[in-house]
Amino acid sequence: MDYQHLSTLLWREQELLDLLLFKAEEKQYLILTGKTRWLARIAHEIEVVLDQLRTLEVERAAATEAIAVGLGIGANPSLRQVADAAPAPWNDLFAKHHEALLVLVTDLRSLSDTNRGLIEGGLAAIGDALLSVRPPSAGTYGSTGRADEGSHRAVTLDGAL
Repeated sequence: MDYQHLSTLLWREQELLDLLLFKAEEKQYLILTGKTRWLARIAHEIEVVLDQLRTLEVERAAATEAIAVGLGIGANPSLRQVADAAPAPWNDLFAKHHEALLVLVTDLRSLSDTNRGLIEGGLAAIGDALLSVRPPSAGTYGSTGRADEGSHRAVTLDGAL
């Protein structure tokens, strides 16, 4: 059983989640400061980190499954289950990885919810502003050729041709 390999993968996962948290905080800064020109770039950077996490997750699942077989626990175990069944000192190390990952995921969810709220609030404010803006009325010309500011009728061409 390769406990060291799993531990290395878990450290890498923590690093990537921490980087994702940093990117989410950068996104929040951009939203709050109105520097929207960089939002597409930060969204791309976040997607790159998420792709790396997905790839790592597959490798971690395979390593966890191999350890689970050796420990005699069920298929597709949680990290907590592996920590509970692993021998010392791995049990303690996996439990600490589990706690650290939970903290990072909780922080990410909170920040993601905050960013989503900021974006939705900003979009609502833009919508409200657009609804409240009305183009100035220049009036229309009546059949006499004079401005008829109270009328919104189309201009007629009676006798013009």
